[in-house]
Amino acid sequence: MAPYVVIKVSWVVGSLLGLAPVGAGFGLAEWVVLNTVTVAMAVIGITLVLALARPWGMRLPGVPLVFCAWVGAGFLVSMLPYAVADSLLSEPDTPRSGGDGDPGMPGWEAALIQFGFIGMGLGLTLALPAYLRRRWPEAFTRRTGGSSPLGRAAVALGAAVGLMWLYWAAGGTAGLAHPYEGRATWRLLCGICGAWALIAALAVARPGREGPGRLSRRLPSFLGWLGSGSLFAWSGWKLPFTLYVAIASPPDVVLPERLGLAIALHLCAVLAGGAMMWTLTRAPALPSQRSSRTGSSTATHST
Repeated sequence: MAPYVVIKVSWVVGSLLGLAPVGAGFGLAEWVVLNTVTVAMAVIGITLVLALARPWGMRLPGVPLVFCAWVGAGFLVSMLPYAVADSLLSEPDTPRSGGDGDPGMPGWEAALIQFGFIGMGLGLTLALPAYLRRRWPEAFTRRTGGSSPLGRAAVALGAAVGLMWLYWAAGGTAGLAHPYEGRATWRLLCGICGAWALIAALAVARPGREGPGRLSRRLPSFLGWLGSGSLFAWSGWKLPFTLYVAIASPPDVVLPERLGLAIALHLCAVLAGGAMMWTLTRAPALPSQRSSRTGSSTATHST
């Protein structure tokens, strides 16, 4: 993530000194705030991966560390396939967009940013499961489940949002104020996020089987973790930007969706993702795990 941080800091400093252009649709203040936020997010990401790899990370409070890992994984699970497909869809002689409203980003900057995202994604893929298994091994023997009212509501809400995004990805125009603005890359991102929303809904709705196979229990938790993180992270990022467009009405920024519908979808996605994560982390232990705990506590009491 170091190249990403350097590039974003150069944008902030360059725009303040008048040496770099300001992104389309932004004033100087908005542009500086946006990129400062992304710098802070990248620094948090660097700190996170160090915590996952170094011994001192085992002593950190669990909740903020898991929250940052969940949000980071949610961003990257959609960003990685999008970055690869975007590089294939983009014309070789046209500068590619880095997804932040950047002003005419040159190809080498886009390549460095994509390198940072891919490296971060691969690093989390290796480091995060290993860390979780070391620190909370019992979490991998729990069932997922959407049997609670909150879980059922999260599943229904996440599935509805995902189906709407997949409809737009397939070329649907209902709910779009400016269908001509729905370019291939926008529909691609809708498709990726919509697919992960449905995967999360299915994973939370169907508890893992209690058979001897470990994969049957771990796979729903793994998919529910990634899908709920994608819902929460991406819509949590897009919601403030959509609100800004709705309130400020910048003349050179036009979103394909009807703004009221887009705001409602992003808000529902944030709520659904958070509720799914809550359901996953509060899932009951397997009967064998409960019985072993009961047996151990009884033996301790007898002793």
